[in-house]
Amino acid sequence: MSIVRHDQNDIMSKVVEHNGVVHVAGNTADDNSVGMKEQTAQVLVKIDGFLAKAGTDKSKLLTALIFISDMSKKSEMNEAWSDWIVAGNHPTRACVVAELGSPQTMVEIIVSAAK
Repeated sequence: MSIVRHDQNDIMSKVVEHNGVVHVAGNTADDNSVGMKEQTAQVLVKIDGFLAKAGTDKSKLLTALIFISDMSKKSEMNEAWSDWIVAGNHPTRACVVAELGSPQTMVEIIVSAAK
């Protein structure tokens, strides 16, 4: 069984495919001057692109791990998530509070999907 890696840099791959499963690394928004909902929407667009690069899409999500900087803003993140997710194809999901890469970064999301 081969392992396929996409968008590698010195420390990680953004996407790794193995045994019919696509693992997408944690992604954050490019513009962290906006609020939680907008940052989440930016991250989800990135995830769409990485899934497409690996030949799959959000309808085949298996799991999502969401890190947010402020649990009081979870409902804003959930608004963007609900707008994005394919009805009837919800993955397993956890949402935890975490100190992220910068004080302005509000959300980071990791997903896995079937091919």
